[in-house]
Amino acid sequence: MTMAVLSIIVLVALFVATLRPGFDLGLAALSAAFILGLAAGVPANEVTGFFPADFFVLIVGVTALFAAAKLNGTLDWLLDLLLRLVGGRLLLVALVPFIVGAVLTAVGTLPAAATAIVAPIALGLAARYGISPLLAAVLGVTGIISGLLSPLAVYGVTARELSTKLGIDLPGTAPMTFLLGGLLTGLAVCAACLLIGSRTGAIPTGRAPTPTPPTEPAPDSPATQSARNTELHGTSPDPQDATHVSGTTSSAESTASSGSSGSATVVTTVPAATGTAGAAGSRKARVLTVLCLLAVVSLSVGFDMNVGYLGLTAAMILQLVLGLKPGAIVSMIPWGVVLLIGGLLTYVGLMQHLGAFKEISELLQVEGSTALSLLVLCYIAGVTSFAASSIAVFVTAMPLLPPLVASGLSPVGGVLALALASVLVDINPLGITGGLILGAAAPSARPRLFRQLLTYGIISIFVAPLLAWLAFAWW
Repeated sequence: MTMAVLSIIVLVALFVATLRPGFDLGLAALSAAFILGLAAGVPANEVTGFFPADFFVLIVGVTALFAAAKLNGTLDWLLDLLLRLVGGRLLLVALVPFIVGAVLTAVGTLPAAATAIVAPIALGLAARYGISPLLAAVLGVTGIISGLLSPLAVYGVTARELSTKLGIDLPGTAPMTFLLGGLLTGLAVCAACLLIGSRTGAIPTGRAPTPTPPTEPAPDSPATQSARNTELHGTSPDPQDATHVSGTTSSAESTASSGSSGSATVVTTVPAATGTAGAAGSRKARVLTVLCLLAVVSLSVGFDMNVGYLGLTAAMILQLVLGLKPGAIVSMIPWGVVLLIGGLLTYVGLMQHLGAFKEISELLQVEGSTALSLLVLCYIAGVTSFAASSIAVFVTAMPLLPPLVASGLSPVGGVLALALASVLVDINPLGITGGLILGAAAPSARPRLFRQLLTYGIISIFVAPLLAWLAFAWW
């Protein structure tokens, strides 16, 4: 048995072990990488080199920024604003992550950066309005995939440049055809999610109560001063003030049900629009936080700057200017998710080093017709992308297309099928996408969401390449 095969067996064993309560997969993956590295003769410092430092900065930076936005009340205010824009219709609320993700990637945002922005929105809406976290995550990432093949997006640009370099003759309409293919795929998945969600209750029916804009209390209001001292600075309020604040908060929460006649009743608890640390709608906090969010998006999209470092910088600015409680932001960073995904990606990096994914690809290679060869290539891309960088897999698999095109395969269809087969399996907990989704979820929801993402990802390995091949091989 080769070390590559052994690494695959160990990975399967690690996932089986998660069925045991209390088993920490992140710690186990790091330990397995170290032990397997010793057995394979890979030095420990080389194994450490597989740790995804870029992922660490990305998830810590982005979650720190959104933690600051949550602490000062801006995130709740933004979610209320989104609810008002869609008139409280919960079906449209569920569509918000899809639309935001599609727009971000269509204008050139890198997939990881787009996911870092979309995941907190999707999971925040899910937590507030009773939408399934898995469904919200799938809709958000599907939106991101929908825009990935636009003429400005990374996959669209890479597909055209690689095709030219490899001698694949694309028609002049190829850029728009790529965009159309991605959009149609995303809309099809989105429609299926909405249909299943509305039938199973994953998306509640009816409307959520539309929040009213917050009113500004007097600057010397006891509720305002007490909340600000408690949440922003960590000082203990007077017990009488604390009682007053509690009553104010309770009265700000509303529970309502609405919807057309005959629809199921929706009960939705809407937090105060002002959030927690924002102290009854601090306009200064909201304006500064929104400016920081816009700056992070603009600099990451327009200037290709690292969104993780941008998030860390913005979070530090908010902490200093607004005087947020020391340690409050750091305590809200999902360190368990960082360990989980960091450990898994370290182990996956060692697997790649040992040639495990090459072994899997060789097992899938069969002789057949041009169309069947493309199907096998799509499955190779899907299986490999499950635990590796999708764009790297796409770039690696593209050189295998020219012989198939020379044999009569549609060049546009071949590129589309291969690209989509490699990205449709991204919604799984083995990659950065899954890590960002888990990091944005409520701590109590993470264990179940991890299992759901893993199940979804495994199923997508078998289904996504086949559907991409059926839909686009003939284009």
